[in-house]
Amino acid sequence: GVFMYNHLQQKVRSAEALAQKYKQQQEALSAQLQDDFVYEHRSRLERSLQKERGEHKKTKEDFLVYKLEAQEALNKEKQDSMNRYGALSSQHKILKNQHEDVKKQLLDLQLQHNSLKLEHRKTLETHSQKYAQLQQEKDSEVANLQDTVFKLREESKLLRKAHQEVHSQLLNAQ
Repeated sequence: GVFMYNHLQQKVRSAEALAQKYKQQQEALSAQLQDDFVYEHRSRLERSLQKERGEHKKTKEDFLVYKLEAQEALNKEKQDSMNRYGALSSQHKILKNQHEDVKKQLLDLQLQHNSLKLEHRKTLETHSQKYAQLQQEKDSEVANLQDTVFKLREESKLLRKAHQEVHSQLLNAQ
Protein backbone atom coordinates (compact mmCIF):
# COMPACT_ATOMS: atom_id res chain seq x y z
CA GLY A 1 0.00 0.00 0.00
CA VAL A 2 2.84 2.33 0.88
CA PHE A 3 4.61 1.33 -2.22
CA MET A 4 1.47 2.02 -4.17
CA TYR A 5 0.92 5.25 -2.32
CA ASN A 6 4.50 6.32 -3.10
CA HIS A 7 4.12 5.23 -6.60
CA LEU A 8 0.85 7.21 -6.99
CA GLN A 9 2.37 10.18 -5.28
CA GLN A 10 5.30 10.04 -7.63
CA LYS A 11 2.89 9.79 -10.53
CA VAL A 12 0.93 12.76 -9.13
CA ARG A 13 4.16 14.73 -8.72
CA SER A 14 5.22 13.68 -12.17
CA ALA A 15 1.79 14.65 -13.48
CA GLU A 16 1.97 17.97 -11.61
CA ALA A 17 5.46 18.53 -12.99
CA LEU A 18 4.18 17.65 -16.45
CA ALA A 19 1.17 19.91 -15.89
CA GLN A 20 3.51 22.64 -14.68
CA LYS A 21 5.71 22.05 -17.74
CA TYR A 22 2.67 22.16 -20.06
CA LYS A 23 1.41 25.26 -18.28
CA GLN A 24 4.80 26.94 -18.78
CA GLN A 25 4.84 25.81 -22.42
CA GLN A 26 1.32 27.12 -22.79
CA GLU A 27 2.32 30.43 -21.24
CA ALA A 28 5.42 30.53 -23.42
CA LEU A 29 3.35 29.64 -26.48
CA SER A 30 0.71 32.13 -25.42
CA ALA A 31 3.38 34.78 -24.99
CA GLN A 32 4.98 33.74 -28.26
CA LEU A 33 1.57 33.72 -29.93
CA GLN A 34 0.88 37.11 -28.47
CA ASP A 35 4.31 38.27 -29.65
CA ASP A 36 3.57 36.74 -33.07
CA PHE A 37 0.19 38.51 -33.12
CA VAL A 38 1.78 41.82 -32.08
CA TYR A 39 4.58 41.22 -34.61
CA GLU A 40 2.04 40.36 -37.33
CA HIS A 41 -0.09 43.39 -36.42
CA ARG A 42 3.01 45.56 -36.34
CA SER A 43 4.14 44.12 -39.65
CA ARG A 44 0.72 44.85 -41.19
CA LEU A 45 0.80 48.36 -39.75
CA GLU A 46 4.31 48.90 -41.13
CA ARG A 47 3.23 47.61 -44.57
CA SER A 48 0.16 49.85 -44.42
CA LEU A 49 2.37 52.77 -43.33
CA GLN A 50 4.82 52.02 -46.16
CA LYS A 51 1.91 51.90 -48.59
CA GLU A 52 0.53 55.19 -47.21
CA ARG A 53 4.00 56.76 -47.43
CA GLY A 54 4.32 55.52 -51.01
CA GLU A 55 0.91 56.95 -51.90
CA HIS A 56 1.74 60.18 -50.07
CA LYS A 57 5.04 60.42 -51.94
CA LYS A 58 3.29 59.76 -55.27
CA THR A 59 0.56 62.29 -54.41
CA LYS A 60 3.23 64.80 -53.40
CA GLU A 61 5.13 64.19 -56.67
CA ASP A 62 1.87 64.50 -58.65
CA PHE A 63 1.09 67.71 -56.79
CA LEU A 64 4.56 69.10 -57.48
CA VAL A 65 4.21 68.20 -61.18
CA TYR A 66 0.75 69.80 -61.23
CA LYS A 67 2.07 72.86 -59.39
CA LEU A 68 4.98 73.16 -61.84
CA GLU A 69 2.68 72.77 -64.85
CA ALA A 70 0.22 75.28 -63.37
CA GLN A 71 3.07 77.71 -62.71
CA GLU A 72 4.36 77.27 -66.28
CA ALA A 73 0.83 77.75 -67.67
CA LEU A 74 0.39 80.83 -65.47
CA ASN A 75 3.75 82.23 -66.58
CA LYS A 76 2.89 81.53 -70.24
CA GLU A 77 -0.52 83.17 -69.81
CA LYS A 78 1.13 86.11 -68.05
CA GLN A 79 3.69 86.42 -70.88
CA ASP A 80 0.93 86.21 -73.50
CA SER A 81 -1.06 88.85 -71.62
CA MET A 82 2.00 91.10 -71.41
CA ASN A 83 2.61 90.62 -75.15
CA ARG A 84 -1.03 91.41 -75.93
CA TYR A 85 -0.90 94.42 -73.61
CA GLY A 86 2.27 95.64 -75.32
CA ALA A 87 0.69 95.21 -78.75
CA LEU A 88 -2.52 96.94 -77.66
CA SER A 89 -0.55 99.72 -75.99
CA SER A 90 1.47 100.23 -79.16
CA GLN A 91 -1.68 100.18 -81.28
CA HIS A 92 -3.31 102.62 -78.85
CA LYS A 93 -0.38 105.04 -79.21
CA ILE A 94 -0.55 104.79 -83.01
CA LEU A 95 -4.32 105.38 -82.97
CA LYS A 96 -3.92 108.23 -80.49
CA ASN A 97 -1.33 109.88 -82.78
CA GLN A 98 -3.61 109.33 -85.79
CA HIS A 99 -6.48 110.84 -83.79
CA GLU A 100 -4.35 113.89 -82.96
CA ASP A 101 -3.40 114.22 -86.65
CA VAL A 102 -7.04 113.95 -87.72
CA LYS A 103 -8.05 116.50 -85.07
CA LYS A 104 -5.36 118.87 -86.37
CA GLN A 105 -6.47 118.30 -89.97
CA LEU A 106 -10.08 118.94 -88.92
CA LEU A 107 -9.08 122.18 -87.21
CA ASP A 108 -7.08 123.25 -90.28
CA LEU A 109 -10.02 122.37 -92.54
CA GLN A 110 -12.43 124.25 -90.26
CA LEU A 111 -10.18 127.32 -90.39
CA GLN A 112 -9.87 126.95 -94.17
CA HIS A 113 -13.66 126.50 -94.41
CA ASN A 114 -14.28 129.63 -92.33
CA SER A 115 -11.79 131.56 -94.45
CA LEU A 116 -13.42 130.32 -97.68
CA LYS A 117 -16.86 131.12 -96.25
CA LEU A 118 -15.76 134.66 -95.46
CA GLU A 119 -14.17 134.99 -98.91
CA HIS A 120 -17.34 133.59 -100.49
CA ARG A 121 -19.47 136.09 -98.54
CA LYS A 122 -17.22 138.97 -99.66
CA THR A 123 -17.29 137.72 -103.27
CA LEU A 124 -21.08 137.36 -103.06
CA GLU A 125 -21.40 140.90 -101.71
CA THR A 126 -19.08 142.20 -104.44
CA HIS A 127 -21.07 140.34 -107.10
CA SER A 128 -24.33 141.55 -105.60
CA GLN A 129 -23.07 145.15 -105.68
CA LYS A 130 -21.79 144.70 -109.26
CA TYR A 131 -25.08 143.06 -110.23
CA ALA A 132 -27.07 145.89 -108.64
CA GLN A 133 -24.85 148.42 -110.40
CA LEU A 134 -25.16 146.57 -113.72
CA GLN A 135 -28.93 146.25 -113.18
CA GLN A 136 -29.11 149.96 -112.50
CA GLU A 137 -26.98 150.70 -115.58
CA LYS A 138 -29.13 148.35 -117.66
CA ASP A 139 -32.33 149.92 -116.36
CA SER A 140 -30.92 153.34 -117.13
CA GLU A 141 -29.80 152.20 -120.58
CA VAL A 142 -33.19 150.56 -121.25
CA ALA A 143 -34.93 153.77 -120.21
CA ASN A 144 -32.62 155.74 -122.52
CA LEU A 145 -33.22 153.26 -125.34
CA GLN A 146 -36.97 153.36 -124.74
CA ASP A 147 -36.79 157.15 -124.80
CA THR A 148 -34.71 156.97 -127.99
CA VAL A 149 -37.18 154.48 -129.53
CA PHE A 150 -40.06 156.74 -128.53
CA LYS A 151 -38.31 159.75 -130.11
CA LEU A 152 -37.44 157.72 -133.21
CA ARG A 153 -41.06 156.60 -133.54
CA GLU A 154 -42.22 160.17 -133.19
CA GLU A 155 -39.64 161.20 -135.75
CA SER A 156 -40.71 158.28 -137.95
CA LYS A 157 -44.32 159.41 -137.68
CA LEU A 158 -43.32 162.93 -138.58
CA LEU A 159 -41.21 161.67 -141.48
CA ARG A 160 -44.09 159.51 -142.76
CA LYS A 161 -46.39 162.39 -142.41
CA ALA A 162 -43.93 164.61 -144.28
CA HIS A 163 -43.40 161.86 -146.82
CA GLN A 164 -47.16 161.52 -147.21
CA GLU A 165 -47.49 165.25 -147.76
CA VAL A 166 -44.66 165.29 -150.28
CA HIS A 167 -46.25 162.32 -152.01
CA SER A 168 -49.66 164.06 -151.99
CA GLN A 169 -48.11 167.25 -153.40
CA LEU A 170 -46.39 165.30 -156.12
CA LEU A 171 -49.65 163.62 -157.06
CA ASN A 172 -51.42 166.94 -157.00
CA ALA A 173 -48.69 168.53 -159.14
CA GLN A 174 -48.92 165.78 -161.69
